[in-house]
Amino acid sequence: MITRFLVPNLYECTIHLSKTASCKIVPELVLYNSNILSTYTDRILKDKEIWITKGRVACIKSSGSAEKIFNKEDYISYDVNNNVLAPGLIDPHMHIESSMMTGCAYAEPALLNGTTTIFCDSHEIGNVCDIEGIEWMLEDCRKAPLSIFLNLPSTIPATNDNLETAGGNLTPKKTSLLYDKWSEILGLGEKMDFVSVCDGDERSHKIIAETLKRNLPVSGHVFGREFVAAYSASGITDTHEAEEKMFTNDLLDAGLWIFLRGGNPTTPWNSLPEAIKAVTELGANPKRVCVCTDDRDADDLFNFGLDWVVKEAVNNGMNKTTAWSMGSLHPATRYNIDRDYGALGHSRRADIVMLDSDFNVINTWLGGKLVVENKKITSILDDQLSNHRYKYPTKAYNTVKLPNKINFIPEIPNKNNFIINAIKTELPGIMTFREKILINNQCDSWNDILNTHNLCHLCVIERHGINGEFAHGFIQNFNLKCGAVASSVGHDAHNIIVAGTNKLDMAYATSLINEYQGGVCIVNNGKEISSLKLPIAGLLSDKKANEIAQESKIFKKKWEEAGCTLPYMGFNLLPLSVIPNFRITNKGLIDVNTMKIIPLFQ
Repeated sequence: MITRFLVPNLYECTIHLSKTASCKIVPELVLYNSNILSTYTDRILKDKEIWITKGRVACIKSSGSAEKIFNKEDYISYDVNNNVLAPGLIDPHMHIESSMMTGCAYAEPALLNGTTTIFCDSHEIGNVCDIEGIEWMLEDCRKAPLSIFLNLPSTIPATNDNLETAGGNLTPKKTSLLYDKWSEILGLGEKMDFVSVCDGDERSHKIIAETLKRNLPVSGHVFGREFVAAYSASGITDTHEAEEKMFTNDLLDAGLWIFLRGGNPTTPWNSLPEAIKAVTELGANPKRVCVCTDDRDADDLFNFGLDWVVKEAVNNGMNKTTAWSMGSLHPATRYNIDRDYGALGHSRRADIVMLDSDFNVINTWLGGKLVVENKKITSILDDQLSNHRYKYPTKAYNTVKLPNKINFIPEIPNKNNFIINAIKTELPGIMTFREKILINNQCDSWNDILNTHNLCHLCVIERHGINGEFAHGFIQNFNLKCGAVASSVGHDAHNIIVAGTNKLDMAYATSLINEYQGGVCIVNNGKEISSLKLPIAGLLSDKKANEIAQESKIFKKKWEEAGCTLPYMGFNLLPLSVIPNFRITNKGLIDVNTMKIIPLFQ
């Protein structure tokens, strides 16, 4: 099987590598007639060939050297046809669960896009299944034809029990146990409770301390220039939440690494064009700047991979070689794995991408094994993805446990004048705002109010079988005119979030999520319009990547036809109580800046 473990440790093969480089041993594979992208010098080295043995780069020679020294029948040769060879891309911050596929399935679109290494923060499955879910994900990743490392989830739950109910509770003790058990855990995932961190919350800092004790990096998640000093003083050394140039500049000056997040421009994930201006306009050095994907749904992962983010950096002012280094050597350096990853230097892993002149990915080698050729997966990779994937246990398929009675819609206040505290959305949707809507006249039903103010009902329902609590809300500008939509992917506690125009359709949508044990669905007049079934922890499909991508594409079309202005991945963020400014959990409406519950009516 092709996995990260196919390539032996460097200490096991230095003799073989040195003898190959000195022409005393025949290389196993020679990639000739190539141009090499050196991430060390940000240059293209012309007319070169790479000698590969033991899954590693033994050396780089002038093209044609091997055939002058060895019999061509004694090694495998591959004509690169004057294309560019570059190190495989490394995604320093992403969440496998957002793709709705398993780690093994994720490998396919990643490799097609030239990504050979990822750093996954598995706080999604951790919020549902606690430490057990994280370990399932780790086992899954060990079988993947990809180098997958873990940034240990830092904030499970994202806030605390007073503000939301999650299925997991990753304590400092559990954090310590996971660090000591799993060697692929190389850092702490995004510390999202930035207000608590800056206020010196004891639990938050104990989790940070377990990481710093082991001399491992702590990743961040922070909004607002006013928090930079206290946040960086807490030992946190990177963030992907750089939204604009001045904030990005402050973070770089404070010593943080920046992960520029690029993604489908119609979604909230394409903050790169503004944040990169700290480099292109303000003159910051890009040596501590990387690119990342963060969240991708299935079909966007194929179309907007990390290679797309690299090209987005080029389109916004970076030269090609520096941009590729931001996607390879820079993240490898940030995580202290540059001895093996991030470059085509001698002894490094042969994780190699072949690019055309426009930096489009043509081929990908993982540990010297050809897994993508001519933009298609090879038969050896297809066999592994089809027949040798990790199977999640039965317990992982039984995580939606709803209360017996749910009131989906609140009672109308018994007074002539009242204020609704609604969630107002603005595209692309990552930020939400508190909108105070004055209702002047006594009403007998919600219909007039919804239509007059462009509102939809919201309800978040605890689904972990803990307390059965639910909370009501309203969303403005969502534009759903009839029926309901529901999802079990309500970040980060992953309770059920349902929006609708009437309680019957809201109830039916929720019942479908319960029946499927997770997913996203659209209903109208008691009929199912479309759905994505996510039975593993209510987050993941167990299908192959291309199947999930096709289902996602169809579902998104139906979502748009239903009138929903907010993309469904943005809809899933409505319960995420650590991003600005106004959110809803199963406990109620949350003012993110103050971390306080706000009443629905005033």
